[in-house]
Amino acid sequence: MTDVHSKKVRSFNMSMIKGKNTKPEMIVRKFLFAHGFRFRINDNKLLGKPDIVLPKYKTAIFVNGCFWHGHTNCKYSKIPRTRKEWWKNKIEATRKRDFKNYEALVINNWDVKIIWECELKTNNKQLTLDNLLLNLLSKN
Repeated sequence: MTDVHSKKVRSFNMSMIKGKNTKPEMIVRKFLFAHGFRFRINDNKLLGKPDIVLPKYKTAIFVNGCFWHGHTNCKYSKIPRTRKEWWKNKIEATRKRDFKNYEALVINNWDVKIIWECELKTNNKQLTLDNLLLNLLSKN
């Protein structure tokens, strides 16, 4: 199946996909801030540049998009019909990189939390955020 857009249009569309300050990240950040947590965002001092870092709790939070990070068994993580092999390789490389980053943080005694985009959809959002809050409060 060929792309319905020209290379130029497709390139523009892909360049508009945000990597920082995404809607799921903002949901988590607003929730944490409203509950009195102070944090750093996209801290490049830590491997993998976690989306949210709570130094006081030595916790790194990654808010992952289901598609881009290959969330297993998630309806939002379907491989596109075009260039299937390329997408599989790209997403698998991202998963391997993520795992390596998480592992390095854990080895350095950081608590790593991964919140998936689908967990912040309407039905699951409050439960996900409440679980995160309970986890953080239990560390204090």
